[in-house]
Amino acid sequence: MKTPAGLVIFGFGGHARSVADVALAAGISKLLFVDANARQGESFQDFEVLAAWGRSMPEGWAVFSASGNGDTRQRQIGEFRQAGFPIATLIAPNATLGVGSYIGEGTFIARSSHVGPAATIGEGCIVNTGAIVEHECAIGDYTHISVNATIAGRSRIGNFCMIGAGATVIDSVTVCDRVVVGAGGLVHRSIAAAGTYVGVPARTLRKDA
Repeated sequence: MKTPAGLVIFGFGGHARSVADVALAAGISKLLFVDANARQGESFQDFEVLAAWGRSMPEGWAVFSASGNGDTRQRQIGEFRQAGFPIATLIAPNATLGVGSYIGEGTFIARSSHVGPAATIGEGCIVNTGAIVEHECAIGDYTHISVNATIAGRSRIGNFCMIGAGATVIDSVTVCDRVVVGAGGLVHRSIAAAGTYVGVPARTLRKDA
């Protein structure tokens, strides 16, 4: 979609402010936040924060889920579609996208991140500041590749995963759905069971039933 005239950002936490920063850098000059937990009168850079959204969408505007939780992003994106709201995909101007790469709807590609050639990023994902997703990788829906994490070439990361800050997934590895890799972890072989994995090399901290 073309650059929207304005953006309604659902969420007002730290990630929402990063989203706002990239939106402004991408040329979206009008922002509005919606967060039920926002304090009355709260604002960010003079942009208004509402506790709830009960308006029609201004012409040319789009919406964006800025929750850090993948399940919440899935729910909100589903609600946006049901309401017929245009959903933005945000890519920082200094992020690099390789030839043939694909970025799903509602995904956030942060500053100084890299998506390699022929890599695919699902919908509602976060590729955070300085993260690297190398050539021919596939990242599932609602997954978060955190700050300075590296996914080496031809690896596959499932849906609803969280790859922690500074973690590394070596090349040609498959990680199933709903896996958390702790900050600084090293995934050197495929992971077939949902759960939390930490350390170098990453080992099971907890497996989910």
